[in-house]
Amino acid sequence: MKSPSDAQLLRIFIGESDKYRGRPLYEAIVLLAREHDIAGATVVRGIMGFGAHSRMHTAKLLRLSEDLPMVIEIVDKPDKIQDILPELDQMIEEGLVTLEPIKVISYRNTKNKNSKL
Repeated sequence: MKSPSDAQLLRIFIGESDKYRGRPLYEAIVLLAREHDIAGATVVRGIMGFGAHSRMHTAKLLRLSEDLPMVIEIVDKPDKIQDILPELDQMIEEGLVTLEPIKVISYRNTKNKNSKL
């Protein structure tokens, strides 16, 4: 069995309609992570949720919300995550960010020399 390594999970909760410099905020955040050579980032669209203002956002069959919840998960070593936090602070106007210590077990092609963790 492979041994787990220490890493950090950065989870960002925003709305689908949030923007940064004219592009979707979730897209800008993933591109920022890639520019900083972060190990991985994933965006997940929620089907229902609410935030600080308690407004319900939901995807219904007959009515599609234009501001569904979005969750961006970014994983890397803690120092790499810390490096992008100041930039995220400038990008996110409203949302929630969580940081969690995690253990990572990486499975990858042994021919791939570009792995990050």
